[in-house]
Amino acid sequence: MAESFATTNRFFDNKHYPRGFSRHGDFTIKEAQLLERHGYAFNELDLAKREPVTEEERSFLEVCRGQREPLTEAERVWSKYIARIKRPKRFHTLSGGKPQMDTVEDFSDSDD
Repeated sequence: MAESFATTNRFFDNKHYPRGFSRHGDFTIKEAQLLERHGYAFNELDLAKREPVTEEERSFLEVCRGQREPLTEAERVWSKYIARIKRPKRFHTLSGGKPQMDTVEDFSDSDD
């Protein structure tokens, strides 16, 4: 029987994780190793560049399509990865309010 998520390519994401998955802090060492070892296959399955060859891969695709919750370690780590790279950029403000974008405010005193 074919091995699930078999690939000879290591998976790296230099855009979101330029120093590697394990050095970023989003993933445990075990999760980072799983992503590096099988992430290339996860990604190809998710993008439909590769057909699933095992039942485990077919189940993985159901998770990618949102048809069920992740149950296996592979499904959980890929879902976590996708959630991390799709999250919106956070803005930090000192006031705790919403950040003001492209606004000009007049701070001059009117007591001239």
